[in-house]
Amino acid sequence: MQDYETNTSHQETQPLVTFIVTYYNLPVPMLCECINSILALSLNPSEREIIVVDDGSDVSPMNGLMNYSDDIIYVRQKNAGLSMARNKGIEVATGRYIQFVDADDYLLKSAYDQCLDMVRSTSTADILMFDFATAPTPQTYSDKRLTLSGTDLLRHHNIHGTACGYLFKHAILGELRFTPGIFHEDEEFTPLLLIQAEQVIVTQLPAYYYRQRKDSITQSCSDANTHKRLNDFHDVIVRLHQYGDHLSQNDKLALQRRVAQLTMDYLYQVIMQMRSRQVLENRIATLRTEGLFPLPDYSYTQKYKWFRQLSATSIGRRMLTYTIPLMKHER
Repeated sequence: MQDYETNTSHQETQPLVTFIVTYYNLPVPMLCECINSILALSLNPSEREIIVVDDGSDVSPMNGLMNYSDDIIYVRQKNAGLSMARNKGIEVATGRYIQFVDADDYLLKSAYDQCLDMVRSTSTADILMFDFATAPTPQTYSDKRLTLSGTDLLRHHNIHGTACGYLFKHAILGELRFTPGIFHEDEEFTPLLLIQAEQVIVTQLPAYYYRQRKDSITQSCSDANTHKRLNDFHDVIVRLHQYGDHLSQNDKLALQRRVAQLTMDYLYQVIMQMRSRQVLENRIATLRTEGLFPLPDYSYTQKYKWFRQLSATSIGRRMLTYTIPLMKHER
């Protein structure tokens, strides 16, 4: 096991993929399951680099990782949150491609190996986007693929918000990093990453198993957590909106779609979490001053079109406030 603080020697052969595994106060067997899923892939040791970033856990998992001494680089930092843990992993990474994996999730061998075959067969793919599995053993799935630029993907298709849904070239990152100390860091990072990609391969391969835990920070229902989550979401949307002013017209239109959809999701969460018509109106008033409301008059999706029309009127917002909390919560 390499400890980054004591061993920073450069590998002679550049790995194909660096897997950045972020860990904080989880059962060590869960982390081992995640690492095992990476080791099971069709990568020989010289093709992979596994960086475990421990974000200042109360107890270091190192004693439980001794069996992986030749397979991982362990980095421990003072607790600073997921964004800083991923940024630390980027700093250490030497692989041609980067894959983020949360330590409580894992990769599914059959589908992910197909993703690896795709990037092995081309030198031009900047990003490969895959799907998430809702069960550890997904049923049959399509291996169809679509190849287009990141801008065209953003402008004409829906995307995954989470950064774990992408295998991407290290080189396209440039200075892009995760904003420290916020929720919804992926929603800011992912579209900015895609804007920089000349070629994206889009697949439906369920290559990543997302384990939703009741005790995870995203499941916290405290008032402080809810307000911070909503405020951070708002601030991410504002920054993306402002970033678009510095882009070419085509890139700006692409980012505009994402901003509009995120604004819709934000208002949906305001209704779901706050259950208050007055809070919704106050949040909308703020969005108006920032040029983010009313939502742009485009038919991005049927759901967006429906939400845009209802949210544009006082009567419609009253209907949304009443009906949305009654709907089954969607992931």
